[in-house]
Amino acid sequence: MVVVPEQSSALRTRKRLNRAPSAAGWTTPRLDLAFAAGELAALRTAVAAHAIALGLEPARLEDAALVVHELCGNAVMHGGGAGRLALWTDGARLICQVSDSGGGMDQAARTGTELPPPRSAGGRGLWLARRFSAVRISTGPTGTTVTAELPLR
Repeated sequence: MVVVPEQSSALRTRKRLNRAPSAAGWTTPRLDLAFAAGELAALRTAVAAHAIALGLEPARLEDAALVVHELCGNAVMHGGGAGRLALWTDGARLICQVSDSGGGMDQAARTGTELPPPRSAGGRGLWLARRFSAVRISTGPTGTTVTAELPLR
């Protein structure tokens, strides 16, 4: 495990670049990072740098950064104030996994499938993530894990 330098001192001590197994049996770099409310801007910067290093086409960077930012923001707002982000590739896709320790989600399969009303104060994070990526949600009383997959190209 290698510690990867980062501008944010809050993130520096918790950011790790691991090796994750791929389908082909070789390993790919994996970003594994704990985060909290005040660290979302620094997190977005770290994700952008690692997504490009993992092979994400630069034209897809804003889509990936938006998905990660929205999912991490949801973990902070609805999942206990903090979370964990893992980012890796499987060769053709960038995979982003955000976990929290909140109380779980009601109707996870339907949440974020429809655009909220224009005057609604929230509810767009998961909707946006679903627009730019394939989303899977695993949820229960001890937390939620959202996995988003985006094509690298």
